[in-house]
Amino acid sequence: MSEPLMQANNIVIGEGVTFTGTITAPGKAMINGLVTGNLSAGDLHIGKAGQVSGVIRAKEINVHGKLSKDIVCQQHVMIHSTGLVSGTLEYEEMEIMRGGQFHGVMKQKSGGA
Repeated sequence: MSEPLMQANNIVIGEGVTFTGTITAPGKAMINGLVTGNLSAGDLHIGKAGQVSGVIRAKEINVHGKLSKDIVCQQHVMIHSTGLVSGTLEYEEMEIMRGGQFHGVMKQKSGGA
């Protein structure tokens, strides 16, 4: 894994791992397993096998797997070609690659809000 993941304020949930509860990661959260609950992170990366459902807050979000429920992204959300986001999404900037999917309600925040 890259060096930034070795910092103490990051978390990795591996493939096959199931977590239910609250995660607060001031740095990066790399999710390749199943997370249900509240998740707050600086940078949220959901791998192809990753599934996150709950109340989600992050500055940056990259979705290769599945993300659902109530999502607030303070800066940029990227839904990759294998990604699926569903629910309520509040964001500042968004990109959806060809093949990526969004189902639900979007609300764009103005810059700096």
